[in-house]
Amino acid sequence: MSEDRRLDVLSAIVEDYVATREPVGSRALVERHSLGVSPATIRNDMAALEEGGYIVQPHTSAGRVPTDKGYRVFVDRLADIKPLSSPERRAIQSFLEDAVDLDDVVNRAVRLLAQLTQQVAVVQYPSLRRSALRHVELVPVGDRHLLVVIITDHGRVEQRTVELAQPLDVATVAELRLRVNVLASGRRLAELDDVLVTLPLTFAPDDAALVQSVIDVVEETLAEESEERVVLAGTANLARGSSAADFSHSISPVLEALEEQMVLLRLLTEMSQDAATVSVRIGRETQHEGLVETSFVTSGYGGTAGDAGSPVARIGSIGPLRMDYPGTIASVRAVARYLSRILAGGSS
Repeated sequence: MSEDRRLDVLSAIVEDYVATREPVGSRALVERHSLGVSPATIRNDMAALEEGGYIVQPHTSAGRVPTDKGYRVFVDRLADIKPLSSPERRAIQSFLEDAVDLDDVVNRAVRLLAQLTQQVAVVQYPSLRRSALRHVELVPVGDRHLLVVIITDHGRVEQRTVELAQPLDVATVAELRLRVNVLASGRRLAELDDVLVTLPLTFAPDDAALVQSVIDVVEETLAEESEERVVLAGTANLARGSSAADFSHSISPVLEALEEQMVLLRLLTEMSQDAATVSVRIGRETQHEGLVETSFVTSGYGGTAGDAGSPVARIGSIGPLRMDYPGTIASVRAVARYLSRILAGGSS
């Protein structure tokens, strides 16, 4: 029995089940696909696939439907993903380019992906730990308080207030702002300590505490992990039409899981370790009971040169197991690439 042919039969079953939401029988495969073998041979292949755990018969006398294992093989065999059309690509670029700041970019991206996939879209905010410093602004607030505004290379803005023991000197603050930006601009967290460690020594002893306080605030802010967050859009898509019918009992467990940001952040972190540009978790691969009837497709964004380099965050789509995997992968990859380009262009 040809292993390649058997996998072709599996792919045909996945494609038909995604398109119709009906269990797929051998007769339908013969009618819809040019597999080049007899119905009896296809039935034998289906029996072997069922024995291997790739498909299952939900009811007696019914056709077969893919299992998590079958979907995984189908996704892993996807060689060519049909690119989005030129009008779709232009629409993505135009919609994202009109954003006015990072929050607007993220919100536009998540709404756009939800619309393209008709599923739930998830966008992770750029991580401070993986971002480079673009600019530090120091703003005196009263005699003994200094507002430290930290802007990353992806337009993320964080504000911290430093309380000092001595009154602020405006000239010293201006000089510190200049030197910090000259030394630290464009550098990531791992590099900051080396370039800033001697900075307090270049100021008068009375100003050393101020300088060190600003350095500490910058480094501590970029080192934070607790600020990680995600934005969702399109949860209502799961309750519409055929999507709701893809869940055996109700969509409540899925919606409850989506409300737990730590669940999504854990998944995004795990998927960021994958070597592939686009990562897919199917069913129980999510390791969360509420998501066992879903698949999660993600891609990194914000890396150097588009989707290369080290992405600073991820964007993805969550939908039922019976999703259009090629279409979802293409949409996630396209939005991630344009998101990277927009951020690299200096959205702030």
